[in-house]
Amino acid sequence: MVQSTDIFLALLLVGCAVSLEVQITPTHGEISLGESKFFVCEVVGVAKHIDWFGPTGDRIEPNRPDITVTRNDESSSTLTLYKAGADNAGTYKCVATSGDQQGESTVKVKIFQKITFTNAPSPQEFTEGDNANIICDVVSSPLPTVLWKYKGTKIQMEKDVRFRVLSNNHLQIRGIKKTDEGLYTCEGRLMARGEIDLRVIKVVVNVLPTIRIWQSEVNATADVGQPTMLTCAVDGYPEPMVTWTRNEVDLEAGEKYSFNEDGSEMTIMDVTKLDEGEYTCIAKNKAGEAEQELSLRVFVKPKITYIVNQSTSEMEEQVTLTCEASGDPTPTISWSYGDHVFTEGEQASWTRPEQHKSLDGNVVVRSDARVSSLTLKYVKYTDAGQYICTARSAIGEDYQTAYLEVRYAPKIHGTVAVYTWEGNPVNISCEVKAFPSDVSIVWLRDGLQLPNSNTTNIKIFRTPSASYLQITPESENDFGSYNCTASNEMGTESKEFLLIQAEVPSPPSIDEVRPFSTTAQILFEEPDSTGGVPVLKYRAEWRMRGRGGWMHRVFEVQDGSIGEVTIQGLKPETGYEVKMSAINGKGEGESSPAEFFKTEPVRNPNPPKLEGVLHPKGNSLKVSWIKQDDGGSPILHYLVRYKPIRASDWKPEIRLPSGSDYVFLSGLEWDTEYDVYVVAENQKGKSQPATMSFRTSSQPEAIPDLGDEAALSMGIMLWAGILVVVFVLLLLAVDVTCYFVNKCGLIMCLCGKSGTGTKGHNLEEGKAAFVKDESKEPIVEVRTEDECTANHNAAGPMEPNETTPLTEPEKIFSDEKGKLEEADLPNTLITAEHNSVIQTNTTESKA
Repeated sequence: MVQSTDIFLALLLVGCAVSLEVQITPTHGEISLGESKFFVCEVVGVAKHIDWFGPTGDRIEPNRPDITVTRNDESSSTLTLYKAGADNAGTYKCVATSGDQQGESTVKVKIFQKITFTNAPSPQEFTEGDNANIICDVVSSPLPTVLWKYKGTKIQMEKDVRFRVLSNNHLQIRGIKKTDEGLYTCEGRLMARGEIDLRVIKVVVNVLPTIRIWQSEVNATADVGQPTMLTCAVDGYPEPMVTWTRNEVDLEAGEKYSFNEDGSEMTIMDVTKLDEGEYTCIAKNKAGEAEQELSLRVFVKPKITYIVNQSTSEMEEQVTLTCEASGDPTPTISWSYGDHVFTEGEQASWTRPEQHKSLDGNVVVRSDARVSSLTLKYVKYTDAGQYICTARSAIGEDYQTAYLEVRYAPKIHGTVAVYTWEGNPVNISCEVKAFPSDVSIVWLRDGLQLPNSNTTNIKIFRTPSASYLQITPESENDFGSYNCTASNEMGTESKEFLLIQAEVPSPPSIDEVRPFSTTAQILFEEPDSTGGVPVLKYRAEWRMRGRGGWMHRVFEVQDGSIGEVTIQGLKPETGYEVKMSAINGKGEGESSPAEFFKTEPVRNPNPPKLEGVLHPKGNSLKVSWIKQDDGGSPILHYLVRYKPIRASDWKPEIRLPSGSDYVFLSGLEWDTEYDVYVVAENQKGKSQPATMSFRTSSQPEAIPDLGDEAALSMGIMLWAGILVVVFVLLLLAVDVTCYFVNKCGLIMCLCGKSGTGTKGHNLEEGKAAFVKDESKEPIVEVRTEDECTANHNAAGPMEPNETTPLTEPEKIFSDEKGKLEEADLPNTLITAEHNSVIQTNTTESKA
C-alpha cells in the first residue's frame, strides 16, 4: 500500500509541474527566402527560464548573427530570424520553467522563395541575322510560369516560328531583324500564391556596316593646287566609325588629309602624281566592320619640258626645232606658225612614229612619243619668226615658243611706180627687210649718189626699216628712174623705182539722173583713168536746158569713193541738163557729156525718215526725223500721232513747225509697245505716214532707303553745293572789280558786243520764237534752215541728202501741262527742235 501511495503522489507532483501555459505568436510562420521575422513566446504567470529550441532540438543560444533570442520580461521571450535561408525551415519550440512547473509550445516555420529575377539584363544587344537568346532567369518556390510580351502584347509563338521559349525560359529569336528591336517584357507568375512580377528588357539590334561607293575610280588633275575628294557612304547601327588607310597605313587629319564629321569623306589637298593609288575605306561598329577600296587616278596636264631657239642663214640645207613634253595621258604635240598648223590628225605613239609634211614638202614634222621635231629643208627669210609647240591632252594643253632666227641679205619692197606733177613733192619709199638689221641704204640716179650738188630739190629721210626719197619735180628731167641699193653683212640688193608725171583724170560717166521737184540725184561711175593720183573732188554743173549760165557745185571725195551726188535749188516741172568732171591734184579733167532731165511738178512731200531713241528713264522716247523731198512746196508743219498697240484710239495729234526735227514723248506706260507715225504737210497736201514701233522698259523697282548712309551722303553734297556757290560768288566779285577798274574780264567781253533787238537777233540767227502773250501755253523754239525758207520762192527748196549733215540739237523747251499749237497732250511732254542745214566741203556758184 505504501508503494502505491508514493506513486500516486509522484504523479500528482508531475501534473502540477507541467501546468505552465505557453503560447507562441504568431502560431505559424511562412517566411520568404531572405526575409526576417520574429516570434514571441508568452507564459501565463511567472517563468524563471524561457528557452528556444531549433529544428535540430538544440537550444538556441542568444546573440547568434542569424537567430537571436531576447528575454522581454518575466513572462515573454522573442525569437528573431534574420534573412532566413532554406536551412532555417522547421519546428521551433519554446520551453518555460518555473521551479517544478514547466510548459512548452511549438511553431512550424516554412521558408519559401518569391518570384525573383536573378539575371535579366537590359539592354541586351544582338547582331542582325544572328539567333538571339534574350536572357531572363527567374526563380521561386514553387517554380514560376514565364510569359513573354513584345511592346505590351503577348508574343504568339505559333504565328511567327522565329520566336521560341527555351527550357530555361529564355526567349529565342532566330535570324533577328532590325524591326525586332524594342521593349520585351519577361513576366513570372505563381498560381499558388497569386504572385506576379516582371522585368522590361530593351533589345537593341546592331547592324553590320555596309559601304556604298558612288565612284570606285576617282580622277584628279595634279599640280593645279586643287583638292580632290574620296567618298564612301556607310550604313549600319550604331553609326559606324570610318577610317581610311593606304598601303595598310592609317591616314590621319592634317595638312594633306581632312575628313568630314563622320569620316565618310576624305579630302586630299594639293593633289600630286604621288597621290595616285588605292585607298581603303573601313567602317566599324559593335556589329563588326566592312571595308571597300577606292582608286585615285591622277592625271598630269601637258607641260613643255624642252624647247630651244635656233639660228641659221637663208638657203642653208636644213634646220630642226625640237620640242619635248610630259603629261598623263601622254599628250600629242603639234607645231604652228602664225595661223598655219603644220600637223593635223593623230600624233605618233610609242610604237608608231608618224610624219607630217607641208604641201610644198619643205617642212617635215616627226613625232615620237613625247618628242616632236620640225625640220625646214630649205630655209627662207620668210621662215623666221616664232614657232609654237603645243602639247594637248584630254585634260589641258601647254605651249611654248621657239624663235627661228634667219640671217639674210636685204629685201627691198615698195611701190615701183610713183605719180606726181611739177611742183608737187612726193616720197619714193624704199622699204628694206634684212637680218642683221644694220643696213646701209643709198639712192642713185644715172650712177650718181643722191642727193648731190645738182639736186637741190631732193631730200632723203630715214627710218629703221625704210628710206624715203622726197622729190619736188621742177621739170621733165626730174621724172624717170631712181635706184635704191641696200647692203648688210649677208649681201646687197638693188631696186629701180619710176617717178611718172601724173595727168588729169578722165571724165566720169553719168549712169542715171533721178529728178524730184526741186532736187535731182545723180548716179555716176568713177573715171576710167585717175591720172595716176587719187580723185579728190567732183564738179557737178547744171542749167536750164539750152539756156542760161551754168550753176556748179564741188563735192569732196570722202572715204576714198563717191558714187552719187544731189543738186538742189531746182524749179519744179522744168527741163535741165547736167554734166560732171573729176578733179585730182594735177587739176580738173574734161566734163562728161550732158545728161537731160526734167524735174517733177509740185506734189505732196515724201515721208520723213524716222529714228527713235529710248530715254534712259525707260518710259520716254525721242523720235527724230530727217526731212525728205518737200514736193516742190515748203513743208508747213509735221503731224505726230502715237498710241499703245493694244489701244484702239490714238493720242491727240501733235502739230510741230516745219523747222522741227524731233519730238520728245514722256510719261508713257511702262513695258508697253507703241506705234508712232509722223506726216509732213505742204500746201499741196500730206505725205504718206512714216511709221515706227517701240516698247518701253519695265518699271524699275523702288530705290531702297539707305538710312544713315544716305543722310551722310546728302550732307556731303549739301556742303559741296555751298562751297561751289561761294566760289562762284567770289569769281563774280573779282570779275566785277576787273570790269570797273581795268575795263577787262568776262563782263567787259559781254558788254562790248553790239546788241540788237530780240526779234531782229532771232531772225538774223535763223531762229523763230513762238510766244503767246499772257498764256500758259509752252514756248517752242526751233532753228530753221538758213537758205531753204528764204530762197524757196526763187530757186526751190534745199533737198537734204546723206552728204549734207545736220548740226547737233541746241535747246529743248518743255512743259508737261502746256499745249503746242492745236495739240492737246495730257501727261505727255513734247519738245521740238530743228537744225540748220550746213554745206560742208562744198562750194556753189553761178557760172
